[in-house]
Amino acid sequence: MFQKLKRIFALAGAILLACLYLVTLVLAFVDPTASKDWLKASLVCTVVIPCFLYAYILIYRYLKK
Repeated sequence: MFQKLKRIFALAGAILLACLYLVTLVLAFVDPTASKDWLKASLVCTVVIPCFLYAYILIYRYLKK
């Protein structure tokens, strides 16, 4: 059961990061002056989202015991 949950979170994180970069690309074409800010936000989220998912898995494992 736990392995299945980890796979679901991994897939959700990968999809979320892919959508994040797609939105960044689209917004860079819409407003080129803010493209640097969107890229910085995407890079920060590349680190933050997996950390949150990992923390959620750790909390789930702790509360399950």
